Amino acid sequence: MKKIKSTYKTNFFKKVFIKLCRMIGFELIDQSNLYLPTLEKSANENLSNLGKNNISLSLGETKIKRIVKSLDIIIKTCTSVNLVTQNKKRIFEKNKSEYTFRTINSIINSLKKNSEELKTIKIKIFIIDYNSKENDLRMISNKLDNSKIEYEIVNLDLEKFNEIKTINKNNSSIEKNMKATMASINSSFNLAKEKSDDLVYFVEDDYIHKSDSIFEMISAYEKISTEIEKDLFICPTDYPYLYKKLENSKIFIGNKYHWRTVNESLLTFLTSKSLLIKYWNELILMSKNEHSPFETPLHNIFKKEICISPIPSLAMHCTNVNSVFGLSPNINWKKLWDENKL
Repeated sequence: MKKIKSTYKTNFFKKVFIKLCRMIGFELIDQSNLYLPTLEKSANENLSNLGKNNISLSLGETKIKRIVKSLDIIIKTCTSVNLVTQNKKRIFEKNKSEYTFRTINSIINSLKKNSEELKTIKIKIFIIDYNSKENDLRMISNKLDNSKIEYEIVNLDLEKFNEIKTINKNNSSIEKNMKATMASINSSFNLAKEKSDDLVYFVEDDYIHKSDSIFEMISAYEKISTEIEKDLFICPTDYPYLYKKLENSKIFIGNKYHWRTVNESLLTFLTSKSLLIKYWNELILMSKNEHSPFETPLHNIFKKEICISPIPSLAMHCTNVNSVFGLSPNINWKKLWDENKL
């Protein structure tokens, strides 16, 4: 009986102590089993709260000052063209529509998996489509309808983009598919300028995302922008070709991923509306003139602003296996592909 009373007293005082710590904002951890009683979670679970704090077992707590209020995801789609300037086949050698479907599906899956963590953020998906088959657009619309995520589909009218120069710097005519790509970029930037309030994620339709990608990107954005006290750019893909450049990188710790600074990316990237407006003239150049490389104006911005990419990758760029960009290392590409079948 005496032992039972002693155990009862111990448990009572333990509960009171945990409540007290929770009230004053202290976190406790039982290092015998790595359990945090104040959070009622184990150490390998997500311990962070968007808009409030980022908690790392090794680094402690970061109070979030740069709170993300909204996210617009703008996906540029075209199921009728395989690769804009190449005749090569993509990894898995499927019809282009499959890559478009799985890109959209992977983003939906990522949003749904982390819906509870993302509930404080206003999220909307925009599809800017050029020349996709009617049946493909119907499938995309049905998938978005079933997801219950707010969305809008914009059909691109190429005739409205006469300001795009059809002659490049080599005095050669640009291909119609390249003009369509540039028109789509122009439309996506203008849409973000008009309708976005905070973060905007520009996505090409051949990026298959991991299920934790959107939450990790937003969590990293809040934490790292809080630490450096400025907005930034995020590329979701760990491009292997950048490792060959032997450039110095700063390393940051996000929620569950490491992040490194990079000086280049392709046209799938996340940033803030404030940076979009700040560098509007530079960004819009990519939709008016053909550059080599195409993303040169964006890379010039990265000389003045921070762009980070995750280690390992949060999204797989479905290019040809022998592409100059390469496939992101340390990812089970086939598993990620199979998980996101429409």
